[in-house]
Amino acid sequence: MRYLTDRKRAAGLGSAKTGTEHFWQMQVSSAALLILVPLFVFVVGPLIGRSHAEVVAAFARPVPAIVTGLTLAVGLVHFRMGAQVAIEDYTGGLTRRLLIVAVVCLAYGALAAGLFALVRLAL
Repeated sequence: MRYLTDRKRAAGLGSAKTGTEHFWQMQVSSAALLILVPLFVFVVGPLIGRSHAEVVAAFARPVPAIVTGLTLAVGLVHFRMGAQVAIEDYTGGLTRRLLIVAVVCLAYGALAAGLFALVRLAL
């Protein structure tokens, strides 16, 4: 039996060994969204209410397509990580596992559908 002081228990990455990595991923994706969301609003906002042909022509250019794709990808990955933390904090057992699987499937399914629609518009 090992004797661990409180300091030795606190040093490291936590019980799952991924706490620090997850924290930094959330911080980096938050910073990226801080830049991407205003860009998305300024690039895609003027397209609201335009005709289908004008929207397709706009997404055929690289900047609106890239900004939209990055915003979708970073936003939905950030959503997945945040929702997973909330689920881990407030549920337990089999419910926790099922909800995490559902959130991961929802996030990546929405990402795939969004990128597919963007590619269809851009090409």
